[in-house]
Amino acid sequence: MRVLILGIDGYLGWSLALRLASKGYTIGGIDNFSRRECVSEMDSHSALPIHEMPERLKAFEDHFKKELFFSKGDLIHYDFVEQIFRDFKPEAIVHLGENPSAPYSMIDAKHAAWTQTNNIVGTLNVLYAMKNITPQGHLIKLGTMGEYGTPNIDIPEGFFEIEYRGRKENLPFPRQAGSWYHQSKVHDSNNVMLACRIWGLRSSDIMQGIVYGSRILEMNEDDRLLTRLDFDQCFGTAINRFCCQAVVDQPLSPFGKGHQKRGFLPLKDSIQCLTLVIENPPAQGEYRVFNQFEEVYDITQLALKVKSVGRDLGLKVEVKNVENPRYEAEEHYYKPDHKKLLELGYQPTKDMEAEIHIMLQDLIKYRDRIEAKKEVLIPDIHWDGKRKKVTYFHGK
Repeated sequence: MRVLILGIDGYLGWSLALRLASKGYTIGGIDNFSRRECVSEMDSHSALPIHEMPERLKAFEDHFKKELFFSKGDLIHYDFVEQIFRDFKPEAIVHLGENPSAPYSMIDAKHAAWTQTNNIVGTLNVLYAMKNITPQGHLIKLGTMGEYGTPNIDIPEGFFEIEYRGRKENLPFPRQAGSWYHQSKVHDSNNVMLACRIWGLRSSDIMQGIVYGSRILEMNEDDRLLTRLDFDQCFGTAINRFCCQAVVDQPLSPFGKGHQKRGFLPLKDSIQCLTLVIENPPAQGEYRVFNQFEEVYDITQLALKVKSVGRDLGLKVEVKNVENPRYEAEEHYYKPDHKKLLELGYQPTKDMEAEIHIMLQDLIKYRDRIEAKKEVLIPDIHWDGKRKKVTYFHGK
């Protein structure tokens, strides 16, 4: 199968390329390196050192004995997207080429507009390229569980049956975005759904939980094959940031009361699930939704797991809550479904502590990289548009 990965230089994109190559697929990739630029704008860098793309491509070829077809470019330019589709002729398109950061989108008007333009226009261009060139292709679109918000009812996988005034209909579950980034993903889902309905395209919309972890098996202990791991306030996910804080003796910092509940999964599970979706495409014209996570956890519960594993490794780890810079419910009901991937054969990693142990070991080797930028671990981007560092208010 010919698989085109949009955003191949990123955390998930590079890892997925390695997994699919190990299974014999032909891989193409697009990236404009905006993730590197945005992280640099935050005065940060990846905790794990990552090579420039020429070195990554050479390492890929050394390990898999075949070329990765890479093109640098921006998805918001339709002519570029169309040409790549004509040249590579993908059978599956994995769309990871978007800004994934809620805080980045909330900095100011410029960052909000860039996030929405980059994400929505890029996805529209991909849909038009599919329609015009590869209408039989399968779009695997990365959404986010954050599209749903935290409603006071169970969350289905995309659709639910509703009865109103004596009539029933199967409708998309309401979305309640909590940032301009999440709102862009809601628009994406609506646009992809429309394209499937009116053009007969097929797509899998992946509502992914929060991903953590530093490696997958295919990295083969070769540092040239490492994927990035961010820890700044915009691009570092919760457990990854907690682990980086633990390594540099900075207190772990749950926001507010710290009882926000979210779906989480390790990097290797995310790649397992994406691979399963690629290998089990929907029917032509079908738009389907998967909720992708291993289990739901309380944020403070996760911080305490990192604390426990860290102390086993000899780290001095504390947990101290900070004021919440976000507009979100800090205590709430949260029960999303996630059956469809299990039905495809997803085998969840149940030992979160073991994954945290591996990540901490990886990060300890590069402690100096985190230490050099540790100021970025404490957020200063607030949902009200003001910039100021949050303060600690109690510890555990």
